[in-house]
Amino acid sequence: MSVFADLHVHTTNSDGELQLDQISAAAREADVSVVAVTDHDRLNPDLAAPVGTIDGVTVVHGIELRVEAPHGERVDLLGYGVSPTDALGEELDRIQADRIERGRELIERVEDRLGIELDLEPRAGLGRPHVARAIDDHPDTGYDYEGAFDELIGDDGPCFVAREVTDFERGVELLEAACGLVGLAHPYRYDDPEAALGLTRHLDAVERYYPYGREVDPRPVERAIAEHDLVPTGGSDAHERRLGLAGLSKPEYRHFRSAVDPQA
Repeated sequence: MSVFADLHVHTTNSDGELQLDQISAAAREADVSVVAVTDHDRLNPDLAAPVGTIDGVTVVHGIELRVEAPHGERVDLLGYGVSPTDALGEELDRIQADRIERGRELIERVEDRLGIELDLEPRAGLGRPHVARAIDDHPDTGYDYEGAFDELIGDDGPCFVAREVTDFERGVELLEAACGLVGLAHPYRYDDPEAALGLTRHLDAVERYYPYGREVDPRPVERAIAEHDLVPTGGSDAHERRLGLAGLSKPEYRHFRSAVDPQA
């Protein structure tokens, strides 16, 4: 399927490699017409409208918010068509303050364990991919990007630092007030996909298309879409510069866009 809309892309505003002004060139290179910017726990201050254009490419202002689900697992929500609210802004400020402190401890643990100094400072938007890249870039670590996650900073790694996240109900409430559409991201990335998909009864959408790198059974997602009248979404979850690995066709995007903004 040709990807018309890649609705899951990260920028340097969180842990992606693309700057906002590079989105249009990356989209054209991938023959993608629509991009949703969904930075982690952070809104992009340079996206003034819920849906706009940059150099001829349609850009949807979105966000990916990690929440604590009732079944005890952390999952990611995707909000699309953002019109910021004070309540969401306050919660994101709290999350970013926690990210800075978590980043500081994460960097210190890696430096202490490896006996090195990373060329990295804690800041808003910092995520583990930044730390993994810094480890990969350092000449004396012996770890590449994947190895940094697998052996140092992954969830079970010796340098892992947990962070505080919003609970599911509050996250949904905040995003529903600020976004035109709220959905569940990548349901097959969780330890309990069935429980994660059960959450969609409280949501508007679910990520139907995603580059898992392995075969997955689409039928549970399709059942959830049918049972809860969900809008299918899809995207590459791009943290690097390549877009279009997954997403929506043009007709599917029209359905998505009408749900995000019925006036469009």
